[in-house]
Amino acid sequence: MNTLLLYFVLGVSLAAPVGPVKTVLLNTGIKNGFFHAWFFSLGSIATDVLYMGAVYFGIGKFIHSPLLQIILWSFGCFVLLYTGIENLLKLNRAGLDPKAVKRDRLRKSIISGFFMSMFNPITILFWLGIYGSMLARTAGMASGTQILLNSFAILAGIMVVDFILSFLSNGARRLLSAPLLTFVSLLSSFSMIGFGLYFGLQAYQALFS
Repeated sequence: MNTLLLYFVLGVSLAAPVGPVKTVLLNTGIKNGFFHAWFFSLGSIATDVLYMGAVYFGIGKFIHSPLLQIILWSFGCFVLLYTGIENLLKLNRAGLDPKAVKRDRLRKSIISGFFMSMFNPITILFWLGIYGSMLARTAGMASGTQILLNSFAILAGIMVVDFILSFLSNGARRLLSAPLLTFVSLLSSFSMIGFGLYFGLQAYQALFS
């Protein structure tokens, strides 16, 4: 039980920092409410499970391929720049209108979360570094069942943080004034664009270094 609690806390601590995926999650909750933010996070969790399986079965070593890293940095740049710019273009439209929520499907949020996380190099490096290290440390000492339970404990920690962020973003949407919501959305858009430019720089350096 102590081991599971340790890995749960690990999941919480790793999910707490606000990176590009969390920025979009918060922006989604502010614009469209709790369920859209929560479904976005479920899409992100699906990617986490996918990468966990890849690392567990040894596929993760192919991520070290320079060509694949360039592709991932480039896709991450494109997805974040596209999302940030699209959010800026829709800033003064119905995005902050509660009635607009009905026109957005939850399916769109979960798909967005899945692909946003999938092409986020930070997510990949996290699972290779942290989860890969966990598997290496427990190799020969823990059973397959224990490793599986530890993995679920990490995911549970991530899901708790995502749930709290989804709840808080929905509360902010209800409590903040329209101008302040617009300002927050503007900040998140520039944050996405900033992360996108950073990923693009990494792709450029990996390509020409």
